[in-house]
Amino acid sequence: MKEIYKILEERILVLDGAMGTMLQRHKFTEEDFRGERFKDWPTPVQGNNDLLSITQPEAIKEVHRLYFEAGADIVETNTFSGTTIAMADYEMEDLVYELNYQSAKIAKEVADELTEKEPHKPRFVAGSIGPTNRTASMSPDVNDPGYRAVTFDELRIAYKQQVEALLDGGADILLVETIFDTLNAKAALFAIEEVKDERNIDVPIMVSGTITDASGRTLSGQTAEAFLISLSHIPMLSVGFNCALGANQLTPYLEVLAQKASFGISAHPNAGLPNAFGEYDETPEQMAEQIKEYTEKNLVNIIGGCCGTTPEHIKAIADLAKDYKPRVVGVEV
Repeated sequence: MKEIYKILEERILVLDGAMGTMLQRHKFTEEDFRGERFKDWPTPVQGNNDLLSITQPEAIKEVHRLYFEAGADIVETNTFSGTTIAMADYEMEDLVYELNYQSAKIAKEVADELTEKEPHKPRFVAGSIGPTNRTASMSPDVNDPGYRAVTFDELRIAYKQQVEALLDGGADILLVETIFDTLNAKAALFAIEEVKDERNIDVPIMVSGTITDASGRTLSGQTAEAFLISLSHIPMLSVGFNCALGANQLTPYLEVLAQKASFGISAHPNAGLPNAFGEYDETPEQMAEQIKEYTEKNLVNIIGGCCGTTPEHIKAIADLAKDYKPRVVGVEV
């Protein structure tokens, strides 16, 4: 995987857009989510998008293919909730290995197919590792500030299982994303380093936090610079931000990272801020126009989209990115 480091120096890499936005178009019912295999499952499963890698694999494959064809170099696996901690909501903890393995395998098949067609543009799969629905550094109970719903060790064990399955399924990169609590991310990164040591392998790691509002901080209270410093001991392919904000709102925080980081910088913002119905209205053209600022200021090495983005958004971003040089890694701007 040294190849990706080389490409990162040559051009801006394009990440895919939102999996959830694309799956919503199918309007899958409870029965669609269940498929034949889970028709008698005791709990409702509608909304468990990761499960669709088993019950609707062709739909997942098609999303990956559309993003690659739109110009993406990297697609993310359909595994945002792929830990025992998140899957407990559906009583599907025992399926975690299979869900991650299948999701990576599906994405890798499409990546290989497109790479074979266009050998000059190799395609990569990033194993998506979400933040889980628990936070290790804050109490969910205002009356008991010392309480934690999850421990560091519980997170580490859950993440390790996910990481092993993603790698077994063929993921080229591991993407720890939408980080709202850096302690959770540290558990994921600790687990990745454990697996790397045990298997004697090296795997590129992308880390992406989320700034939750105009305060410029993560949910657990860190500024962009503090977020970077607290994770910089880990060797990374890239560090960046995704979700929560649109491209415009993200610019000042990317500037902080670009000034301080010795890694590549990534960004996959939402298609603007959600409207009153929780939908995203920003067009591909509007989003690309805002992202132009990143490229003109030389802030990024990897660029893609999060909530509300589609292959049309990614195509507009890819068309823009090809005309700009990537940020020089390890050089302050």
